[in-house]
Amino acid sequence: MQPVGIRAIAVSFPSVVRTNDYWRENYPDLIARAEQKSLAKAFSPPESAPNGKEVDLWTQEMMPYVSDPFRGAVERRVLGPGESSLTLEYRAAKDALEAAKLSPEEVDLMLVSSMFPELIVPGNAASLAGKLGLRGAAWNLDSTCTSALVGLQTACALVRAGEYRNVLVVASTTFSRFTDENDTLSFLTGDGAGAFVVSCLEINQGFLGSKTVHTAETCGSFFNELTIDNRGNPRLFVRASKNANQMFCDVFVRFCRMCCEGALAAADVTLDQIDFFVFNTNTAWYSSVYTQALGIKPDRTINLNPQYGNIGAASPIVNLYHAAQAGKIRENNLVLLYALGGESTASATVIRWGDVLLGPAPTYTHLFNKSNKPCRTKVGA
Repeated sequence: MQPVGIRAIAVSFPSVVRTNDYWRENYPDLIARAEQKSLAKAFSPPESAPNGKEVDLWTQEMMPYVSDPFRGAVERRVLGPGESSLTLEYRAAKDALEAAKLSPEEVDLMLVSSMFPELIVPGNAASLAGKLGLRGAAWNLDSTCTSALVGLQTACALVRAGEYRNVLVVASTTFSRFTDENDTLSFLTGDGAGAFVVSCLEINQGFLGSKTVHTAETCGSFFNELTIDNRGNPRLFVRASKNANQMFCDVFVRFCRMCCEGALAAADVTLDQIDFFVFNTNTAWYSSVYTQALGIKPDRTINLNPQYGNIGAASPIVNLYHAAQAGKIRENNLVLLYALGGESTASATVIRWGDVLLGPAPTYTHLFNKSNKPCRTKVGA
């Protein structure tokens, strides 16, 4: 069977970097009342947790962050003037195609996951295809924070089956449009996008096996609420339900082990053979729970949550890109990717890393102060 996998990968971020000082300066009362707000609902010790190792592990790794109103978040990128989910997706997709040395005409299919699209319905796929000048198919694909891995699994299957030759997978998250600055959930969330090209590869490289399951048990933990923003305009905002923290205790470790063990079996490799692990790092402690659940050392993965916050569907792509850029992943390394998506899927995939081409390193230009003017400049990520 012809080996198939990632040929090129790229990421993109908005220009504004928001640190914790933004809320300290603009919303001091919110900081004082943080433990009565949404973030504390989602990430605090459960009131009545059943006894068991899995629950203890989640709570144990979260506890060092409970005294911090930001729950370990340090920086997050957020959309600035003239930026949108489409602009982030376009830049990541364009950079991935240029890295792969492919023209838009050579892309047979594009799979797009936007958290959240510019319109409620439909998603961004057709609009992005038009901006890129694609001539093939373009589908919207939604599996929340697991979308990139589901996109990888889908793209690899379609290329292996001979339906398409080159598939472009794009995932973005723009939480800043759907979180209220006056709600503590905004402490945790950021914006970003990633894209990769799936094509045929050299022998023994690329996709080896996967395991994906639904996460119906997480339904209702987070929800969208139509409300009025501080300018009097109607907006949808993401909210956390009161049972969100219990949900994480109940399912987090179990889904990780189930999917990772299934992917390893499908790939016919063992955990010890994996050279590097890539997870979604939606909180500061996701990575440590994953590594302890699997019994692996922390230096075998990467945790970019302090730098980017929760960037949802883009998180696995961003972590994978940075790991490769830093030389933590090299050609022919075995890599296990895993992500948990609320109200959608949990998914793990084993790949053998090929001669993957990287898009340009991301840059950002502005850190904004209380008056919304640049206060210092940083370059590189």
